[in-house]
Amino acid sequence: MALFIVILLLVNTNIMENPANTLSYYAFTDIGNGISTEIVDVYSLAPQNGTISTKFHIPKEVAEKPYSVDIEPSANLNDQDVIVWRDYISSNISLSGIMLTTQGTVIGNTTGQGMNRISYDSGGF
Repeated sequence: MALFIVILLLVNTNIMENPANTLSYYAFTDIGNGISTEIVDVYSLAPQNGTISTKFHIPKEVAEKPYSVDIEPSANLNDQDVIVWRDYISSNISLSGIMLTTQGTVIGNTTGQGMNRISYDSGGF
């Protein structure tokens, strides 16, 4: 009976949570790569004087749970990262050195819920 109780306690962690966490990490990496690509695309099309804006879509949930996306400076101060995270699972994706060629920094955050938009203004925000 004691062995049965121990096995029941370990089943949830090893059979259900670990695969869901692995799936979440890979999904977060894909989402971060997509957002990084969108930001680089907007920057490459950005006018010298004016604004440009685009909408993008990301999944509302990963493994039936919400998540967050942040743009933050990386450990290397010459770059920035797209950080997709939930609880203790996170994926850091580089913005491909875009900070070296921009005058300012890329800022923002979002979640999978609602409308997601990337905007550029030559005068700054």
